[in-house]
Amino acid sequence: GDAHVDRAQAATTEFTAPFQEFISRYAWGEIWTDPTLSRRERSLITLTALVAHGHHEELAMHVRAAVRNGLSPREIGAALLQTGVYCGVPAANAAFAVAGRVLSEAAEAERDGPQPG
Repeated sequence: GDAHVDRAQAATTEFTAPFQEFISRYAWGEIWTDPTLSRRERSLITLTALVAHGHHEELAMHVRAAVRNGLSPREIGAALLQTGVYCGVPAANAAFAVAGRVLSEAAEAERDGPQPG
């Protein structure tokens, strides 16, 4: 979401600036805003690609995004189950661990409600 993009851009250094510009323009701009696929569909595709490549840190972030984009925990689980067939059981096992942690943290935060600030 916007908060992630804002944090990434704020952390840009002279060294990372060309990459940050590229990712902001291409991935967060052109790809995620193309109307051909819904954000929900893009989340399913992204989860699968991240499982296939073992990018667990990114997977955690995209599980949270998938929920914001309309996927239920059950649908996320179904997508991860399918990755077991196409990406391998160890990859799906690791993905379930990451997604389970993220979804549990989100459910706990929702139960606790907003904290006084």
